[in-house]
Amino acid sequence: MQIEFLRSVLGWCSVINGGLLFITFLCYVLAGDFIFRIHSKWFPLSKESFTLMMYGFIGGMKLLFISFNLVPYLALVICG
Repeated sequence: MQIEFLRSVLGWCSVINGGLLFITFLCYVLAGDFIFRIHSKWFPLSKESFTLMMYGFIGGMKLLFISFNLVPYLALVICG
């Protein structure tokens, strides 16, 4: 019973976090210049540093998503 509950929780966490990752990617691809203009008003940064920051953020988010949501969920699906 507890493994089924944990599998269900990790499955929904994977769906939610994967959706957030996808939405973040779409926002950056479709409205990257708008996001840059807003952030450059708050912080002094160049377009190159903003691109590098976003690349690092999306990459880090992807690594955390895979490590802490997707892999444990798949392990529970395979083993249970």
